[in-house]
Amino acid sequence: MDENKMDETTDCAARIDGMEEDIIRTLRELIAIRSVAGPAEEGAPFGLGVRDAFAYMLKQAETDGFATENVDQYGGHIEFGGLLTDADGAVVGLSDEVFGMLGHLDVVPEGSGWSCDPFAGKLEDGKIYGRGAIDDKGPLLACYFAMKALKQNGFSPQKRVRLILGLDEESGWVGMQRYLSNVKAPDAGFTPDADFPAIHGEMGILIFELAKKIGKSTVKGLELRKISGGNAANMTPDFARAVVRGEAYDAIREKIAEYRKETGYHVYAKGIGKSLEISAKGVSAHGATPEKGLNAISILMDFLSQTGLVNESVLEFIDFYKRHIGFDLHGDGIGCGFADAPSGKLIFNVGMVNGNHEAILLTINIRYPVTLGQEQIYDAMLPVIHKYDLGLVKRDHKAPIFIPADDPLIETLMRVYQEHTGDRSGKPLVIGGGTYARAAKNIVAFGGRFPGEPELAHQKDEFICVDSLIRMTKIYADAIYALAK
Repeated sequence: MDENKMDETTDCAARIDGMEEDIIRTLRELIAIRSVAGPAEEGAPFGLGVRDAFAYMLKQAETDGFATENVDQYGGHIEFGGLLTDADGAVVGLSDEVFGMLGHLDVVPEGSGWSCDPFAGKLEDGKIYGRGAIDDKGPLLACYFAMKALKQNGFSPQKRVRLILGLDEESGWVGMQRYLSNVKAPDAGFTPDADFPAIHGEMGILIFELAKKIGKSTVKGLELRKISGGNAANMTPDFARAVVRGEAYDAIREKIAEYRKETGYHVYAKGIGKSLEISAKGVSAHGATPEKGLNAISILMDFLSQTGLVNESVLEFIDFYKRHIGFDLHGDGIGCGFADAPSGKLIFNVGMVNGNHEAILLTINIRYPVTLGQEQIYDAMLPVIHKYDLGLVKRDHKAPIFIPADDPLIETLMRVYQEHTGDRSGKPLVIGGGTYARAAKNIVAFGGRFPGEPELAHQKDEFICVDSLIRMTKIYADAIYALAK
């Protein structure tokens, strides 16, 4: 390592240690802003909470002496460096080269089952709890304080160092698209929104709906009136409910007791007027890692198959679900159980269900291997979809990305990570998650979850360890130094 670099980065690490209280305070305040996407309002295209989190970061940056940019409240950035000087040292302009870090301030809905207030930023036992603590407010602030430490240390990068603030990463990327249509995209960089040591591939992402029209029943008996569950396509739902109407409610309650005993799943019933509500509880998880959760919709569908519902269309839909989805997380039952060497198996997550006596709509999120294309996935499912007369509505697609492990960007990030952790066994990863690495060329995901730490994104009791937060801040400072000097 260059001796001057060693001195500068050592000084910067010490400065970051001295910022610990400020970093903790800032993250707790940012978590306290409930930046879940909401209805658009004037000056707030993604809702008031997202707008407030964006304003908080811009104000913080301006107070600390950074340049900022706000693109019509759809996104923006915080920037320093890239100053061009003449022979006398006078500033004559800015470099065209931009090193970017792309984070996001929006968060998914909190879900249920928290042991603390998800927006209080609780600090306990060296952990900061709250929605967004690890996805992505904590890592985004690590990038910010890495910039701040470098700037205070007198580092003057040749490239413009830019922290890009995304506002709808969890709900469509319209904001990032709007931002990049108005501002030059970074030439290279990373997003702190996944795992260490470094991510060199991201699986393709599909979001689509399967719809089933419900005809009138030809037989009298127990009927499904409503069904709902889940908060977002990219979350494993922790709650689902169905409202049924008919007779023999006591028999259904008995079946629920037997089902709970046999399966261990949490299913309950309560009366609502002349109807009966059947509810199922699961465990929330990120849609890219559904194996870390338990799908409440799958539990509910499994139980409904035993209740004696009479509507032929409803029974057909439940049969489809049980036979071709069930608790399968890889799409084997519906025909798209593909895999490849870089990615492993396809990931299949049912995120939401909504329906009534007229139609049922299922929202599905697939992560598919990097060597495949979206049409291969859809084509593989069509025989089953057609068999059950289901409508298919394609909602979103993000193509996979893959950068060779020997690319200079990946090699530099791996080296920085190894120098800070001593971990030389880890290899670049391919993940099912979808990050802003897809938003521009030469961007990869880098942190912020360390190997061995629990995957808490989109789950209840999400937290970040303070020690990890400080360590990643130092890693990001060194990465900025290495790639932007």
